[in-house]
Amino acid sequence: MSTDTRPSLVAMMGGTFDPVHHGHLRTALELRDRLHPDRLHLIPCHRPVHRDRPSISAQQRLRMVELAIEGESGLLADDRELRSDRPSYSVDTLGSLRAELGPDCALAMVIGTDALLGLQSWHRWEELLQLAHIVVVRRPGWVLSPDHPLADWVVCHQLSDPADLRRRPAGGVLWQEFTPLAISATQIREVIARGGSPRYLIPDSVWRFIREQGLYVTSHD
Repeated sequence: MSTDTRPSLVAMMGGTFDPVHHGHLRTALELRDRLHPDRLHLIPCHRPVHRDRPSISAQQRLRMVELAIEGESGLLADDRELRSDRPSYSVDTLGSLRAELGPDCALAMVIGTDALLGLQSWHRWEELLQLAHIVVVRRPGWVLSPDHPLADWVVCHQLSDPADLRRRPAGGVLWQEFTPLAISATQIREVIARGGSPRYLIPDSVWRFIREQGLYVTSHD
């Protein structure tokens, strides 16, 4: 008798990861432990659309993610956006994952409240829920007000429990609140550019890599 080993829920968390830090990593761990996805893909953005292109290469940012999650079960550094020189649109990344997973696997994209508030500016944003669920991580200081253009849309698609993600492949919006860590990549780059140490803001393995590569020694903000 064969055993079906296909995943029932896969999650993805994208970002520039410039550099990856404990704020990203703590959110990823809590997502893994609360949502129990078969795997959580951390996907460095190659050519970001809504911000300046990072000063260091996508391969270097990918390597930092690999170092940061080494030995952590369920977390996967995914290079799919690095394989294309096109702008990194989330709808295309989700489409790539959906093609691999098939139509029946639940797929969830993780974004912050700040990203949700600007979702209507995203490329083909109306197609996102056709491909995946959206898990919104509440961020301090960011609120979806009742008069926001997306307020009714969120209510229409809102899920009440993480278990609801597995009940269908896509189409829901789930709010989650995790440990808030007020760490920003901009802050880390500025600390390094000043000659300071970002230790305890980023994993030691990432800090070693930054020093070895001579990254962020001059501020690019």
